[in-house]
Order: sequence, then structure tokens, then C-alpha cells
Amino acid sequence: MTQTTRTVLRNQLNQALAAMKDAWRVMLRRGPSQIQFWFIALAIGIAAGFMALGFRKVIRALQAYVYDTDDVSLLHSHAEKLPWFLILITPIIGGLIVGVILHRFTDDGRVRSVADVIEGAALTNGRVEGKAGIASFFASLITLSTGGSSGREGPVVHMAGVISTWVSDRIHADGITGRDLLGCAVAAAVSASFNSPIAGALFALEVVLRHFAVHAFAPIVIASVAGTVINRLEYGDVTEFVLDTPGSLQFYVELPAFLILGLICGLVSLLLMRSIFFAEDIGSHIQNRLSLPRWLRPAVSGAMLGLLAIWFPHIIGVGYETTIRALTGDLTLTVAILFAVIKTVALAITMGGRMGGGVFSPSLMIGALTGLAFGLIATGLLPDVSGTHTLYAFAGMGAVAAAVLGAPISTTMIVFELTGDWQIGLAVMVSVSMSTALASRLVDRSFFLTQLERRDVHLAAGPQAYLLAMLRTGAVMRPIGEPRSITKEKAQELIEQGLCVQASATLEAAMPYFDHDDIPCIPVVVTDDDGNESPVGALFHIDALKAYNRALAATAAEEHS
Repeated sequence: MTQTTRTVLRNQLNQALAAMKDAWRVMLRRGPSQIQFWFIALAIGIAAGFMALGFRKVIRALQAYVYDTDDVSLLHSHAEKLPWFLILITPIIGGLIVGVILHRFTDDGRVRSVADVIEGAALTNGRVEGKAGIASFFASLITLSTGGSSGREGPVVHMAGVISTWVSDRIHADGITGRDLLGCAVAAAVSASFNSPIAGALFALEVVLRHFAVHAFAPIVIASVAGTVINRLEYGDVTEFVLDTPGSLQFYVELPAFLILGLICGLVSLLLMRSIFFAEDIGSHIQNRLSLPRWLRPAVSGAMLGLLAIWFPHIIGVGYETTIRALTGDLTLTVAILFAVIKTVALAITMGGRMGGGVFSPSLMIGALTGLAFGLIATGLLPDVSGTHTLYAFAGMGAVAAAVLGAPISTTMIVFELTGDWQIGLAVMVSVSMSTALASRLVDRSFFLTQLERRDVHLAAGPQAYLLAMLRTGAVMRPIGEPRSITKEKAQELIEQGLCVQASATLEAAMPYFDHDDIPCIPVVVTDDDGNESPVGALFHIDALKAYNRALAATAAEEHS
């Protein structure tokens, strides 16, 4: 061995030893806290998992009692035999209970759901509302047990956020830790609800945190697995949907058909989302026009659902029986189209009436019906080169749900895990990609982000759009009297010109002044009880830009850590 080779090896060995020493020091200094954090994530995952499991079991128990059936998985078939007045009155009573709960425990009578969790992750350091969230949880439980036509993932996701918020407040978690714990709780809740550990983790990262930072991955996976274990201890290692006829795919010949199906599903998802927003607007308009008490609004929606359910009992609850019938091809073309339309109307009534629940499970059902209808037409036109029509139902289920959630990765995974069929992934991926690409351009990326945009919470465009709303002018201003600020007289002069901003306002409200007026600063004022404005400081354009830049840098550092 030459002298040069020995020198190179010695240097490599020394570098390796130095790296090991550094790693040991880091482990001694930071390892225990990191391990402790993982145990906290595990505990949150267990708590959220049991919460989601309990929510599911209580709904089933209440449905069995209310509709007098031993098998709620066949609730729709059983409801066809019940007296019409029972079908009608049940959602009305449920709506009254929901209205009282929301009126008493929320300030606006609105059910909290996934959109509020996304907002909490982005704007409030991973925290969500506690009292309103618990009220929404029980309101949604009543809704789904008494004939509401929505899903169960929204309530459990927000309630998981309530659990993580409680923990974050107790340990005084900072923003990054609070968001990570929120992701852990959401992942466990989704996993426990649908027996889907991979999709649960991806849902938390893709939909709630909206980034795939490495530091968040390990604790979220730990929590997601914990939620799945809790589900499987109760229900076993079984899929949510059992397909009797797994479809075959004529890959190269049929792929154009799945591209077309994806575009159709994108339009269906758009109609689904728009119908919910339309129902919400119409409901609010009628409520204001008639001076209807807000606690009565869910009962009115319950009456509409009850009338609809007399002829179409498949709208009751989550709708898994009808979804399974679509996936197994046990519906005709006309019935599939009709059921999809009626379920869309029922979901819009439920959500517009503020009865509670989520949109994911209904979108699975509507997607399966859409896919089945398309498959029946496609296989009928070209029977020699087509697979089974149930394969299209499977792809449509994923395509509509992915477009509604704005989450193609996690939705593709959750559809796989719900069915346990991994052989037709290409068809699902093609349909999902086309539906999300189309729908995301016609709304603000997803149903949840569009909900937030309607509340003037701008998260769809990314941190550059919403970070200004997180910074208060009072925290960035230079107080009056400081050498680098302006004088009180100069501030008063600008105020008289209408150039001022409240100390409680955000930089989002202040920055337009600098865009339209060539001024270096604007006065920051406080208003007394008599309406008089007194200057307390000055917001300089350069200070606002520096604060915004620091916030952007911190966000980028978190997302890439």
C-alpha cells in the first residue's frame, strides 16, 4: 500500500470518527427531547385513534337504535321498509338538536371541520378552537345518526385538532411543534377512521400541513400507525370496501378512457363543490330575509332531507352501502346517474343547512356512481377492448374525492387502502391526475381552501399570500418619539389626509397604502371610545418588508427542515 493511499484512508477514518463524536454529542444534547416528542406523538395518536373509533361506533349504535335495525351496513335497504313519517321526522329532530348545540356553544352557528384545521396549522401555530370544536363534534355525531347526508372524516379531523391543541397548550409548544402535533393527531384520526395508515400520514402532510418536511414525517407516521392499530384491534385487518369482482385493465387501449373519466370527474367534483357553496349562500340569504333563528336552520334542512329520503333512502348517512353497490356493479346506468345527482343535492342541503359532517365519504360515493355510469357506457360501446365497468367505478371514486380534497397523493393511497386492490393503480392515478388538474383551476385548489377564501382567509396561493395577515402593525411600527420615527405633528398631518392604519390591523391591510402612495411610512393609530384617532407610531415600508421577509424565511426553513 502506498504512502498516499495510507494517508487518504487515515484521513477518511479521522473524518468518520469526528462525525461519530458529533453525532454522539447531538444525541446527548437533543436526543432525549426528540424521543420525548415521539412519545407525545404516540400518545396523541392513541387518543385521536380512540376518539375516531368511538365516533364511528356511537354513530352505528345510534343509527341502529333510531332506525331499528341490527345491521346498519344495510341501512338504506332497511329504510325502504320503514314508515314514511319516521324517515321524515328523524332528521328534523336531529336538526333541532344540532341547531341548539351550535347556537349555544359557537359564536356563529357554524360547524368546524377540516378547513378550520388547515387554517389553524397555517395561522395559529397549530391550534384550533376548543369549545366550538367539541360542539361541532357532537353536532356532527347527531347529524350522521339521524339522517344527515355527509361524512365522518371532517368532525374527527377537527376533534383530533382539539386534542393536539390541548397538549400543545400544556407543553407550551411553539409554532413548529404545535403544527407537528396537529399533523400527528389528524393522521391518527384518519387512519383509525378508514384503516389506512399510509393515507392518514399523507393526508396530514398534504392537506393539513401542506408540506412534506422531514422533521414532521417520523412523529406523524408513529401517530398514524397507532391510529391504525386501534382500528384493527376492533375491526381486524380488513378493508373498508370488499370488491367481489376485481377489474382487469386493458392498459394501452383503455387509458384514453380513464383520461376522459378523469376530466368528467373533475367537472362532477366542481358541480359538487359549487352546489354546496350555492346552498350555503341561499340558506344564509333565506335565513336573513325571514329573520329565521340560526338554531332553526339545521331543522329546516332536516325536513328537506327527510322528504328526499322518503323516495331516496340511500342519502341517509355516510352511504357505504350504495358505494359498495356501485363498486360491485349492482346498479343500472339510470339508477347510478340518478343516485349521484340526488346524493349531491342531499349533501348540499346538509352542508348548506349547517348540520355538520364532512365531504370525503360522500365524494367517494358520488365518484363511484359517476365512474360506474361512465363504465357502463364505455364497456357497452367497446365491449371487446374494455375491462369491467366496476373498474371505472373504482377509478371514479378516487378521481372525484381527490379533486374535492385537492389531495391527489393521499386520496390515491386512501382509495387503495379502502379496497385493498393494488392491481389497477395506473387507472386510478390517470383519472385522479386529470380530475385534480381540471378542478383545481376552477376553484381555489380544493373545497377546503375555497371555503377559507370565502371567509377572506387566503391560504390557497401559499405563504406569500397569507403571512401578511399574521403580522400586526403594532408589532412592527416605530413608536412616536423615537429618533428614527416621525413626529406627532407629521403623523397628524398624514392622518388628516386619510393615511393611517389601526395598531390592531395586519400588514395585509397596511401594504396597499405603500402600493398606491409614494410615502415611506404611514401613522399607526388607536381609536378611543369617542372615535378619536391618536397616533402611537409609524409603520415604515422598509420595516414591513423586513418583517415579511423574516416570516417567509422562517416558513421556508420549516418546510425544508
